Amino acid sequence: MAEREHDVVLFGATGFTGGLTAEYLASNATDGTRWALAGRSRSKLEAVRERLGKQDLPLIEADSSDEASLKRLAEATRVVVTTVGPYILYGEPLVAACAAAGTHYVDLTGEPEFVDLMWLRYHEQAQRSGARIVHSCGFDSIPYDLGVLYTVQQLPEGVPIHVDGFVRIGGTFSGGTYHSAVHIMSRLRQGVKVARERRQREQRPANRKVKGEPGRPHHDAYAGGWCVPFPTIDPQTVLRSARALDRYGPDFSYSHYLVVRRLPVLAGMTAGAGAVITLAQLPPTRDLLLKLRDPGEGPSPEQRAKSWFRVRFKARGDGQALQTQVSGGDPGYGETSKMLSEAALCLAHDQLPDRAGQLTPAVAMGQALIDRLTRTGIEFSVLQ
Repeated sequence: MAEREHDVVLFGATGFTGGLTAEYLASNATDGTRWALAGRSRSKLEAVRERLGKQDLPLIEADSSDEASLKRLAEATRVVVTTVGPYILYGEPLVAACAAAGTHYVDLTGEPEFVDLMWLRYHEQAQRSGARIVHSCGFDSIPYDLGVLYTVQQLPEGVPIHVDGFVRIGGTFSGGTYHSAVHIMSRLRQGVKVARERRQREQRPANRKVKGEPGRPHHDAYAGGWCVPFPTIDPQTVLRSARALDRYGPDFSYSHYLVVRRLPVLAGMTAGAGAVITLAQLPPTRDLLLKLRDPGEGPSPEQRAKSWFRVRFKARGDGQALQTQVSGGDPGYGETSKMLSEAALCLAHDQLPDRAGQLTPAVAMGQALIDRLTRTGIEFSVLQ
């Protein structure tokens, strides 16, 4: 690994989120970081490089449908960071290449089926090769996974802990995020099947209890509005971290909520999500949904400047109550490109626990990544 040509390669630099990630790396990677751009179109990569003003930045031609090019890519670098999704359609060949080459891998997927499938197929190989395969290193699921780790670290050790997480978001989403969401909704049955197979094969802690509690809709003044259980990949990530790390205590439970200020908005969101799930099941209506947004579209700089997120946590441990918060700016793009880049740089440069295989951000990087994100302006704080 130390003798490889690059420290970090960004795959998908010509896409919307990939372009923002390239901009972040250009401004924030240390002078000693050897990084490169990768994608299938050299002319588009050259355009990104010109926009960045980094004329000496190496370019690598690689295509998710060309396994040989991905093998060369993985063997040339210590870390690959990829924004090429939907990952269930395009992500597996790169995971396979990294697991075989012992190359660390980070993405920003929020697709549970993809994460479970990659664990089933490549976790053991990555353990043998020494690769860290770390999914969901963007707004899915960094604020929640690291936020709960931060919260747990403020509580006594060796005691039962329960945490409620409440997320509020102000912002919009890109075409790529929209396409990934439609694909998730269209493959719910496949996702359930793969998740069941993973549960059957994955070992659970023998002397500790870790469970998710779905919770119930309610109003919470501390959270800032009406709270509804939010069954995204994020609570799954939190619970996997809790199963892997003894610091979460002998009996850990977690509930995850989306917060909106007004009840009619919540009712409209629920009805809209139900309609999209129904339409996504059939190819003709799914194709119509996908045509509503182009994968390359994204919010304007002005829209992103007005965006924000706030995740609040309420925790109980050994009779002690605790309130914490993770907050930042534009969640889907500005902060996601920051989280993704810092995760890659953390894997490339920092002293980390000696672990390999498919890992969550908290298990793979933990406090080292919290420290990096704090320095970049994402706030981890104790409120009470």
